[in-house]
Amino acid sequence: MSNSSSMFKSSLGKKLVMGITGLFLISFLMVHCFLNSLIFINDGGETFNLGAEFMAKNWVIRAMEIVLFGGLLWHIIQAAILTRQNKKARPVAYAASNPSANSKWYSRSMGLLGTILLIFLIIHLRHFWVVSRFTDEITSGRETLFNEMKEVFSQLWVVILYCLAMVSLGYHLLHGFKSAFQTLGWNHVKYNSMIEKTGMIISIVLPVLFAAMPIAIYMGLIK
Repeated sequence: MSNSSSMFKSSLGKKLVMGITGLFLISFLMVHCFLNSLIFINDGGETFNLGAEFMAKNWVIRAMEIVLFGGLLWHIIQAAILTRQNKKARPVAYAASNPSANSKWYSRSMGLLGTILLIFLIIHLRHFWVVSRFTDEITSGRETLFNEMKEVFSQLWVVILYCLAMVSLGYHLLHGFKSAFQTLGWNHVKYNSMIEKTGMIISIVLPVLFAAMPIAIYMGLIK
């Protein structure tokens, strides 16, 4: 037990936690993106609202929300600890260092990208999750989640904020997906190319779809 505890307190253990929770969060994003993309059916939100109602009333989904928030908080905490440890390990940058020669800028900026996403997530949860879970606006039938989306995305500043956050998400996924496989030891010379290409596809498709939703609604393409 003590060995297991000390392992998760180590730098490697924290990176393992980051990898596991990161892949779990990516799988959630894929499901979330698919369900939200139902608005593109453009049937007045009927299909989207059915999907949203299923998510809200299914006890398995509601239980997974707790797991999701636990994983998210754990991911954020471990990221903050690792960032702090890395800064303490090298309090003064090497004078002759050339970090761009060894890694991409987004790989060195995961803390900043993650902070932007955290701010966005708080706003996003306030716009939709809090309304659908902790008020009777949706459950009473006075409003639908689709109409809530149309109201929120009628504001240009919100659309711009969401699009900027999706750029940050794209770079976060671009580094995080491949890094998670490496940390967990699931990479292999035989499959590295496939892992990298899959990560590239995910880091482009998910943010583009997420960003397309507020843009389409703001421009009146979704009725």
